[in-house]
Amino acid sequence: MDLLYVGIIVAVVLIIILCVISISNSLNRAQVKIEEAESGIDVALEKRYDVLTKMIDVVKGYAKHEKETLFEVINLRKGMSVDEKAKESEKMDANFEKINVLAESYPELKSSENYKTLQQAIADTEEHLQAARRMYNANVSHFNQMLVTFPKSVIANSKGLTKKEFFEADEKKKADVKVDV
Repeated sequence: MDLLYVGIIVAVVLIIILCVISISNSLNRAQVKIEEAESGIDVALEKRYDVLTKMIDVVKGYAKHEKETLFEVINLRKGMSVDEKAKESEKMDANFEKINVLAESYPELKSSENYKTLQQAIADTEEHLQAARRMYNANVSHFNQMLVTFPKSVIANSKGLTKKEFFEADEKKKADVKVDV
C-alpha cells in the first residue's frame, strides 16, 4: 500500500509540475505574440513613412513646394513605447492633412495619375497600420486576461508579469466628424 500512496503522490506532483510548465509556456508565447504585434506596428509605421516620403517627392515635382512645409522628419526607433508610437502617429496624421490641403491648392496635382496611385497606397498603408494596431490590442487583451485568471494568475505573479498597455486612439479621432457641405 505504501508504494501505491507514493505512486499517487508522485503522479499528482508530476501533474502539477506539467501544469505549471504548460501555463508558463503559454504566458511566454503570449508575450512573444505581443512583441510580434508591436513589431507589426513598427513595420506599418515604416511603410507609412516610406509612402509619405515618395508622395512628397511627387508633390515637390508638381507643386515646387519646399519639403519642410510638408513633412517633419520622423525617426522611427526601436524601443519606442506604445505612447511614443501613438504620438508619432499623430504627427504623421497632421502631415497627411497638409498634403491633402496642398492637393486642394493644385488641381493639376489632384488629377495626376501618380498622385491618385499614391493616395491609394496611403489608404492601403493606413489600413495595414490599423490592422497591426488591432492585432497588437488583441494580443494584449489575451495576455491581460491570462494574468487575471486562476491558476495562470498565480504563475504570472510569481514571474513578475504585469498587464500590458493597449494602443489607444487619439482623443481628437474619437470625436464625431463634422461635415460641412
